[in-house]
Amino acid sequence: MFALIQKVQAEHMKNKVVDVRSGDTVRVHQKIQEGSKERVQIFEGIVLRTSRRESITNTITVRRIASGVGVEKTYLLHSPLILKVEVTKRTKVRRNYLTYLRQRSGKSARLTGVDFDRTAVNDVTDKVAEAELEHIKEEVAAKATATAEKQNAKEAALEKKQAEVEARHKENA
Repeated sequence: MFALIQKVQAEHMKNKVVDVRSGDTVRVHQKIQEGSKERVQIFEGIVLRTSRRESITNTITVRRIASGVGVEKTYLLHSPLILKVEVTKRTKVRRNYLTYLRQRSGKSARLTGVDFDRTAVNDVTDKVAEAELEHIKEEVAAKATATAEKQNAKEAALEKKQAEVEARHKENA
């Protein structure tokens, strides 16, 4: 039973997600559908907590101050509605749940920044998936050329028949 659950979860998980930690400042690109229109909303803030990192239910809680009011959103990282997560700043923290930041404002809410390789952290390209995609594209191209060759052969046969029929008509006329 457990193996079946893992198999179903593996189908719905993204191949690779950004390594997000508590204390990171992130920009989350979320797809929002309003009626028949779709748009991408960007929410930028500090990650207060991360949970279940290796699971399909991997979540992050992001907090930001909007118009003087603290707004927190919790995102499922493997959700198809989450298009991209960018880590813009990484800070030094010593705990996983930064709930104490809710009571702080101004300079007391600042966290000490740490240097990190932004491009390496935000690069979530999966080389295995890209190779598989290239392989699929090659197969589709091979099938397309094969069908084009078959179509050309059929057209050549039809043209040959048409020439034979025209030759017979000229003989009979």
